[in-house]
Amino acid sequence: MDQIETIKQLKKEKNAVILAHYYVDGEVQAIADYVGDSYYLSKLATTLPEDVIIFCGVQFMGESAKILNPEKTVIMADEYADCPMAHMVDTDTIAAVRKEHPDVCVVCYVNSTAQIKSCSDVCVTSSNAIRIVRALPEKKIFFIPDNNLGRYVASQIPEKEFIFHDGYCHVHKSIHKDELIQAKEAHPEALVLTHPECTSDVLELSDFIGSTSEIIDYATASENKTFIICTEMGIFYELGQKNPDKKFYSVGHRQFCPNMKRINLDKVLKALKQLSPEVRLDKELAEKSNLPLRRMLELAKS
Repeated sequence: MDQIETIKQLKKEKNAVILAHYYVDGEVQAIADYVGDSYYLSKLATTLPEDVIIFCGVQFMGESAKILNPEKTVIMADEYADCPMAHMVDTDTIAAVRKEHPDVCVVCYVNSTAQIKSCSDVCVTSSNAIRIVRALPEKKIFFIPDNNLGRYVASQIPEKEFIFHDGYCHVHKSIHKDELIQAKEAHPEALVLTHPECTSDVLELSDFIGSTSEIIDYATASENKTFIICTEMGIFYELGQKNPDKKFYSVGHRQFCPNMKRINLDKVLKALKQLSPEVRLDKELAEKSNLPLRRMLELAKS
């Protein structure tokens, strides 16, 4: 029995489901039951009947799945796959901002640890941040940890006051304006599709700004045949699957997340066999960090 067939068999035996983010390798996306961005996977995790979730993504995603599904067993395909940005804000910083601004609402990007979520008022993703922040009754927003996404959201909601943090995604920050200009010159017919974690000067040169799933949907619906993609290159697998007749170009070689690329079929198979490493969270922490995630899901419905 080959590797893929073994994975399929073990899924049935263990009553397991495989979730994968768009940024992992295409071979992993191909064997996953569901592939999506963080928002989609966060919602999906609350509806699945399986007892075991094998998460092909970084640590904060597995934590979110566990927080929303405390009764399920959540297994990371790689325990060392982590998101540096998730650790770029600390609880002391949040406490200091709350002390100085008692009327502030702490809006936490889901790319953050459970500890940071537990100190926040509401979570958001790149696909729902504008909608949720606009719906909040508070006028003053402390947006953590991503500076670039926070500033993009603020540009769309000028009626609110924002306090920004200095966190960032190293992949999106490495996509530079000058390189994008060169890519546009090389492919003048291409539309530029960009993730809002990119810097503002890159966003200004873009034809569309959206989350990974929104970028895929836009490219699929577009009559254009050529695109420059400003996000992590794992997205190219799904773009190619849905659009075999279209061409997609990166801006430069830096569009690569080494943490996402830690995950491969060998590790998925091992995770299924051993049902480890398991995501475990302190009960009190899980309950506190659940509140802003639940609030996100509730506000997103409205």
